[in-house]
Amino acid sequence: MGGTLDYFSSMFGSGHKTKMRKHLNTVELKVRMDCDGCELKIKKVLSSMKGVESVEVDRKQQKVTVIGFVEPSRVLKKVVSIGKKAEVWPYVPYNLVAHPYTVQSYDKKAPPGFVRNVEVVNASLQVTKQEDQLTNLFSDDNPNACSVM
Repeated sequence: MGGTLDYFSSMFGSGHKTKMRKHLNTVELKVRMDCDGCELKIKKVLSSMKGVESVEVDRKQQKVTVIGFVEPSRVLKKVVSIGKKAEVWPYVPYNLVAHPYTVQSYDKKAPPGFVRNVEVVNASLQVTKQEDQLTNLFSDDNPNACSVM
């Protein structure tokens, strides 16, 4: 019903447009933290941002989770502006990755149970290349193919 009213009001209205609402986001960052002071400083700065509802800091995993109506790029810029080395959380649980111990995804610095998030496209291309090599090995078109077949 609300969408219909917005539609008609935009057709017959005075041309005044409403602001787009921001969506509730969960932003996860990997932030270098050494002590309680670093942890408190990050929590204080991020809590003061407009739209932030909660901030969770896990110093053992070097992870900061921000929930609120904020943009991930703004949260990252805010943490970097206070002098901390930060990046978007690069890890996923290892059971979500097809090949968790390949060179690209395995990371010694990853928390237990996590591997580096590698683009699925690259991983699937590597698997298809390997499959193509195996099928070409036994192909009738290949003159050097196995003679047992």
